[in-house]
Formats: sequence, structure tokens, C-alpha cells
Amino acid sequence: MASTTAVLLTVPEAMERLKLGRTKVYDLIRTKRLVSITEGRARRIPESSVRDYIRARIEEAA
Repeated sequence: MASTTAVLLTVPEAMERLKLGRTKVYDLIRTKRLVSITEGRARRIPESSVRDYIRARIEEAA
């Protein structure tokens, strides 16, 4: 049985991958365009959420 492990990114890591600033990333989270989870004060963004956001933006541009 194969196990899939979600890769979780910090906000700075998501900022780097998206080439966006901190305010914009938090705005995407607030508007639910980028999914995130919190554990205590730690916010993490699944890598798949970043990929989905990029895919959606590419489709919007097409």
C-alpha cells in the first residue's frame, strides 16, 4: 500500500514559489484561493494548493 505524504510549505516558502509578497499570499489565503492549515500559530500551505492555484491562473489566462 503506497503512502502519500503531503508536503507543507511555510508562508515564506509559498512566497518564494509563487514569486509573490507576504501581503498577497495572505490575501490569497483570506479569499480562499490558496488553501492553508494552522496548528497553533504555525500556518502551512499544502504544496498541492500552490500547484492548483498556478494551474487555475494559467487556465484563466488562456
